[in-house]
Amino acid sequence: MSDADQSADPSAEADGPAGVDASVAGDPSPAAETDAGDRRRLGGVVLAVLISQVLLYPGVPDLVVALGAPAGIDAGMWFLVAEFGAFVTFAVVWGALSDALGTRIPLIVVGALGGAASYVALASLPGLGLGFEVALLVRVVGGALTIGAFSLSITLLMDLRGGNGRNMGTAGLAIGLGAAVGSVVGGSLADLGALYPVYAGAVVLAAAGLLAATVDDRAATASTADGVDHAATDEVGFRDVLARARTTPGLLVPLAFGFVDRLTAGFFALVGVYYFQDPATFGLSSAGAGATLALFFVPFALLQSPLGALSDRIGRFLPVVAGSLAYGVVTIGVGVAPAYPIAAALMVLVGVCGALMAPATMALVTDLVEPEVRGAAMGLFNVFGSLGFLAGFLIGGNATDAFGYTPAFLAVGGLELAIAIALLPAVRSISPGAGVIGRLGAEG
Repeated sequence: MSDADQSADPSAEADGPAGVDASVAGDPSPAAETDAGDRRRLGGVVLAVLISQVLLYPGVPDLVVALGAPAGIDAGMWFLVAEFGAFVTFAVVWGALSDALGTRIPLIVVGALGGAASYVALASLPGLGLGFEVALLVRVVGGALTIGAFSLSITLLMDLRGGNGRNMGTAGLAIGLGAAVGSVVGGSLADLGALYPVYAGAVVLAAAGLLAATVDDRAATASTADGVDHAATDEVGFRDVLARARTTPGLLVPLAFGFVDRLTAGFFALVGVYYFQDPATFGLSSAGAGATLALFFVPFALLQSPLGALSDRIGRFLPVVAGSLAYGVVTIGVGVAPAYPIAAALMVLVGVCGALMAPATMALVTDLVEPEVRGAAMGLFNVFGSLGFLAGFLIGGNATDAFGYTPAFLAVGGLELAIAIALLPAVRSISPGAGVIGRLGAEG
């Protein structure tokens, strides 16, 4: 349901701007305190999943060699593609399954603990003398499990009251902070040994599963809390849930932005690591490359919550469109920077721009769909995002191999600019914004 639809809905009169629940904002009641506690724990689960994932990135060049692959960006590309291919395949399956079963927590726990087991298996492969092909298969299995923990934790955040921007800001904070911690710690561990980040990832994913078990499962109660007839929702089956999420008007807009935004993130995760470590460019160590990625992830993390709340007040239009345009420009800037200090400063700006657009884009999904299909909708969002990561790996890896780093950065940054310009009218129609900014968006 769009912002305009909400304003015309009598049932929304008690709510604040853009989906903020007035009954919760500033409400010291036990229900509000429970929401706040669950928001923190779910944020912790998302944080842990991202740490476990990004721990491997700075050391990928050495890790793939330890697993039996030849050196070079091609092996690193397929190592990352294997996991995200599983993300694409299974994200909607987990989301629609949780909607149909009316439960999320048990599935999150299974996904996190299963992902931890896959990391242990991956680290055991060199000792067993198994080749890189087996490592890729283990990555597929691990990705299929881990995406369940990640996607359903964000879906449970969507089920909480308190404002879609705030809830998605919590998710974005956890994602950015997890990526920042993972990149720094992973780079340091990789300098000690290629398999150290894998063992650490297994421990962190297991902790995520244990933490998730302490959260109140809201899937069965979210519809009732939002005034939806839960008895009717119980009759909605797996395929119905997925079909209703797919046919929601306007949903393709945030899905398209999610695709391109994560394409850029995937590009940095692969090409950025090689770019900053290449002796022909900056020649950093694994720890140095991880710290440079953190220059992006730290502001991306710290600004998610306030900028997500800002989108609740002013609408999604300006954060999504302006953030995407600026994001594309500074991404290109990183690739043409003549010296490392300039590239490092631009990485900080990439993080700021990402923090402006990311929570508003995810909040658009929540604005547009009904509570009973949020799991499937967020699953679709993560499918498009994972496809974006895959495209970032494949486009980045192949473009870098064929043309070098600068053309690859130009191509990826240009895609971000193109999607922002092409979809500007669509964003304006589903979320024009509020106040002066909203009027400027509606008239622009």
